[in-house]
Amino acid sequence: MKRVTVVGSGFAALTAIRKLRSSGMEMEITLVAPKAEFHYLPGIIWIPSGIRQPEDLIVPLNPFFQRMRVKHHAAEAIGLKDGGRTLITSDGEIENDGLILCSGGRFIKKLPGIENAITPCEGIDAAVRIRERLKAMQGGTIAIGFAGNPKEPSAMRGGPMFEFLFGIDRQLRLEKRRDKFNLIFFTPAENPGQRLGPKAVEGLVREMKLRDIETHLGQKMKQFTTTNVITEGGAFHADLILFMPGMTGNLWFDNTELPRSSGGLIKADLQCRVEGMPQVYVAGDSGSFPGPEWMPKQAHMADLQAEAAAANLVAEFKGHEPTQTFKVELVCIIDSQTTGMLVARTQKHNIVMPSMRLFHWLKRFFEWWYLRKYR
Repeated sequence: MKRVTVVGSGFAALTAIRKLRSSGMEMEITLVAPKAEFHYLPGIIWIPSGIRQPEDLIVPLNPFFQRMRVKHHAAEAIGLKDGGRTLITSDGEIENDGLILCSGGRFIKKLPGIENAITPCEGIDAAVRIRERLKAMQGGTIAIGFAGNPKEPSAMRGGPMFEFLFGIDRQLRLEKRRDKFNLIFFTPAENPGQRLGPKAVEGLVREMKLRDIETHLGQKMKQFTTTNVITEGGAFHADLILFMPGMTGNLWFDNTELPRSSGGLIKADLQCRVEGMPQVYVAGDSGSFPGPEWMPKQAHMADLQAEAAAANLVAEFKGHEPTQTFKVELVCIIDSQTTGMLVARTQKHNIVMPSMRLFHWLKRFFEWWYLRKYR
């Protein structure tokens, strides 16, 4: 019986397991992650307002593991040897016949003073910190922005920052205290959200103007202090800073022979195979894949890559050439607590639909639909 090790417990990892089991091939699957939990991070945008509580977004995975006949190895991956056939963990070594790496990415925190900013997508705890800070503030300036990895154009996560920006604006208005706050959006890019497409950029900028949100665009970041955002074009005051830096690979990749892109991610082909390492695959934020510069780092893309990785690994087990590729598409609803703007982009099309209540409720329905597979 073939032995498969999956590293991580996020979108890509769980989708890979479901795809492996749906193949009908008997195999022994081991998932390596510190906890048997899935954190639904797209929902953290609703924690500051109270629409979601932390416990709503944490899904215990033991029932899912039992259904899928998965062994959970409670540890962290720390290295590889034998060409990927042995995963080294913080609690021993695991041999495999196939390996799928879904351990996510790491935010680049080299900017001086970045400890003065909250990075929302670091997890549920970060969103709770934002909630508590907002509750405590009687007024002031809130600065919200993001940057990328200049060596890896796709390794950024800007969408959630627009959602925190518009969501906080709406929250303050509902609380009837928006007039006591100044909201500032900042990014080194001159056209914020350009990976969403030209129409989306126009819509986002127009939405900021309508909401009286100040913008600081096109200036390279230099430093944060406890009360200031400093760029090459000058500094501005901020009482609360939310900032999403670009992404790179996990630190444990440095203890391996995994091929790396210039941006620090694992180099893979269109079949999600890791270059030069037989029967080793990568999916999600850990990988650097061929494709357009706008290819997103988002849950939907991770799912698509995980499906391809699992299908191709099964093909290799059966002695076939792996041929399945993943579709490059960006699909998201930029939510603002009561409404949402739909953005979809493929190689051929770019669709942007204006904010409406329907999309907010559609995003909430999708959360329920997606999580029911694991609850």
